[in-house]
Amino acid sequence: MIKHIVMWNMAGDTDEDRRKAAEFLRSRFEALRGQVPGLLHLEVGFDHSRVDYACDVVLYTEFESQAALDAYTTHPAHLRVKGELGQSRIARHQVDYAL
Repeated sequence: MIKHIVMWNMAGDTDEDRRKAAEFLRSRFEALRGQVPGLLHLEVGFDHSRVDYACDVVLYTEFESQAALDAYTTHPAHLRVKGELGQSRIARHQVDYAL
C-alpha cells in the first residue's frame, strides 16, 4: 500500500476567500472516489490549529500500489481536478510512503 499526502495553502485575500477555495478543492477531490482504479481511500481535511506554519488543507489518499499512484497522476479525472483548481493554491507539499 502507498500513502499519498498532499498539503496546500490556499490563495485568497480574506479568510472567507481561502475557506471557499478550500471547500471547492475538497468537493473536487472527493468527486474522484470510485473513478480512479487502485484508489482505496481518500479524505480531505482543513487545518484547525491556526499556527502560522500550518497548511490550510490536507489530502490523504491510499493506493493499492505504486503503479496505481503513478496511474493516478495522469488519470483524466485527476488532471481535470487539477485544471479546475487553477491558481487557488499558493503552496503545495507532498509525501508518499509505503507500508
